[in-house]
Amino acid sequence: MRISLFVAAFLAVHAAPARAQDTAAAAPVTARPADVASEDAIIAALYDVISGPAGTPRDWNRMRSLFAPGARLIPTGKRRDGTWFLVNWDVEEYITRAGSQLEADGFFEREIARQSERYGNMAHAFSSYESRHAEADSLPFARGINSIQLRSDGTRWWVVTVLWEGERPDNPIPARYLTSNGD
Repeated sequence: MRISLFVAAFLAVHAAPARAQDTAAAAPVTARPADVASEDAIIAALYDVISGPAGTPRDWNRMRSLFAPGARLIPTGKRRDGTWFLVNWDVEEYITRAGSQLEADGFFEREIARQSERYGNMAHAFSSYESRHAEADSLPFARGINSIQLRSDGTRWWVVTVLWEGERPDNPIPARYLTSNGD
């Protein structure tokens, strides 16, 4: 069975009803300076924080520290019955819905290519990825593209949105998204 990056989290959406989260009351989490120093650094930290072996808790405070207030994580794609889905989570909802599955099953996601654009203090990356249950797995169980929007406030970078869709037989990753800018 092929599941995309955060789409594993999509499965969790159907297991429990949606509920509102009061994230405004949460205390801000200080980011590691190295995680937010550049576009490359924050994207690397984003992949790193969700990855880990089965049975290993993730550093969810580190995850929280990467995202701007009001940021969204949005899996989208096509269900097996042919209908389309789009789920819109804040960071706390993502952690609640996807976190336990990532930790239980083991999940390693890595970037395989990136196409980036930048204008002023905002950046967009089409970050192609591969997902594995164990770091040593020879083949990924899923691939897809994360559309990542970033913003710099002049002192650090913030993740504003991650919208992703997994690769399917009827939607392969185009060749141009399997190389990085400058390759």
